[in-house]
Amino acid sequence: MTHTPNPDAPCHTSPIFLIAPDIDNHTLLEYACVSLASAKVMASDFARDLNGPQGHALLGIQQSIMLGELAVNRVLDNLDPP
Repeated sequence: MTHTPNPDAPCHTSPIFLIAPDIDNHTLLEYACVSLASAKVMASDFARDLNGPQGHALLGIQQSIMLGELAVNRVLDNLDPP
């Protein structure tokens, strides 16, 4: 029996991992930026080990992660202008 995810089903966050409600936005964005940077490096390193379409797909994922990282960095810059 296989389970096919329903794209129309509401997304429910698991209560296993929660972020404390008193964490400020700047701290959350900094953590998101570091997490995205780490994911970008891991995806890039792993993509080097793959050949063909799988490696190309992973590089596409790596680029999407990089774009998310750039967006978060821009928000951080907007919050703390030089």
